[in-house]
Amino acid sequence: MSSDEIRVLGVLDLHEFLQLTARDPVPNVFVEHRARTTRLDPRWLGGEVWGRFVADEMVAACHVGANLVPVQCDPESALAFGARAARLGRRSSTVVGPDEAVACLWEGIDGAWGTPREERWGQPHLETDRPPAIEPDPQVRVTTPDDLGVLYPACVAMYTEEVGVSPEATGGTDLYRARVQQLISRGWSFARIEDGRVVFKAEVACATPSAAQVQGVYVPEDLRGQGLATRGMAAVIEHVRRDIAPVVSLYLNDWNHAARTAYERAGFVESGRFATIMF
Repeated sequence: MSSDEIRVLGVLDLHEFLQLTARDPVPNVFVEHRARTTRLDPRWLGGEVWGRFVADEMVAACHVGANLVPVQCDPESALAFGARAARLGRRSSTVVGPDEAVACLWEGIDGAWGTPREERWGQPHLETDRPPAIEPDPQVRVTTPDDLGVLYPACVAMYTEEVGVSPEATGGTDLYRARVQQLISRGWSFARIEDGRVVFKAEVACATPSAAQVQGVYVPEDLRGQGLATRGMAAVIEHVRRDIAPVVSLYLNDWNHAARTAYERAGFVESGRFATIMF
């Protein structure tokens, strides 16, 4: 191996990769979850993880799948990964991670991937390692397979509102429905359901022994402003910290002031900034 090399990681690199993610385990929860569940085997990754080595030591990495995600990247490493991604062509629909690393990665790609559909910078990354700051909503519970029929439309509505494109577009219905079913089966889906209608929901997207990342927080538009998200997220904090991981995290758009207020009232505090570039 040369003194400075980027290469595709494999099963034999798992231990060193987990040592890398452990340097900042909460922001790295997605890539660590992927590594633990696939053992960095390309057959299960559905993509690759690249490692950058200096003097035989892994100093940074990059997840290359549906999401391009920098891992513990200084500017030099992010630029190098971006240049490699530019040479190989776009494989990912989203670039996401800590905003400074994403900015350098995007600079390294240098327009080779074309114009993105949307760029979201300065997204607050929030977390909590404490009990909720307010009384949780006792009606928020872990969902069951019997809830799928009412839960799935709410998941589609939330995704479409957040991303700007329906997850069912271009034939994605079966895949997205399977994803919702998977989260339910893992005990990672939470909701308050009244009279056959979801009035609050959220899911854990990924988790490790250190942290869990929440996604998909949703309250129907006509019910917003009533505190359902605040007490609902307090319930999610309680469920997740008891049954899944000690730290609960999420990130959101910087313009979503109502959501941020709800999360902070529930007990979340800002710990950094993320960026998301979508194609």
